[in-house]
Amino acid sequence: MRLKMGKIVLKGKPAIRTIDGVKEDVILLDDRKFNKFSPILLGLGDISLPSEQVEALAAVFDLSGFTNFCSQIDPHLAVPEYLSRFLDWLFEEIRTNLTAKSYAKVTALWAQLPFLAKFLGDGVLFLWDTSNMSETGVCNIVGVLYEICLEYRHTFYKKVKRSVVNPPKILRCGIARGRVFSVGNAQDYVGPCINIASRLQKLSLLAFCFPRRGFDVKRYMDRSFWPVFVEMSVNLRGIGENELVWIPREEFE
Repeated sequence: MRLKMGKIVLKGKPAIRTIDGVKEDVILLDDRKFNKFSPILLGLGDISLPSEQVEALAAVFDLSGFTNFCSQIDPHLAVPEYLSRFLDWLFEEIRTNLTAKSYAKVTALWAQLPFLAKFLGDGVLFLWDTSNMSETGVCNIVGVLYEICLEYRHTFYKKVKRSVVNPPKILRCGIARGRVFSVGNAQDYVGPCINIASRLQKLSLLAFCFPRRGFDVKRYMDRSFWPVFVEMSVNLRGIGENELVWIPREEFE
């Protein structure tokens, strides 16, 4: 057995032992390593600490078709190359799009960078602290994330498919606002808005979706995005049957 978190590696030694008169294959693990198998492996710190709440914007990016991509011949060769390129590109896109101006040794941002980034296996979760962010700033982050999804389709995908076979064609994104609550030493967060964002990125065949609740597009978003989004009512499992959401007009049509 091998379980790894950070520098902790738990690996036993194969052996044959007689148990109740029958020889069986077993794994021998000394007590010191055996006792290390505990919640500490999750890397959350002290889970008993009181939870702290943060007003947040949750964005869940999902790579549509990633499971099929991992099913190709020799995925151990293609998946690492694709993921390294994709994650480098995604983080660079967020940094670049939130930059107002770069100086010699400092960068001026028009909005804070996410305070949490978490790999989800087939996508990435980002959390922004919106406590001191204007409504205009919140809505403009949504616009940035939409442009990143477009950039994936029109630029990144065209480049990466020259290096790997059948990479995911579409980068989906679901967004929501609400309170999130820290777990342990704030190494992770939970909250309804994370669940809503995750469900919105899986809504039908939509590639981009965010709620009407918390995002007044016509009042706070840059005018250039007004023609982009259209409001509609959807059935969101576990949330409501007539939830109002914004989706790209081209997808609605």
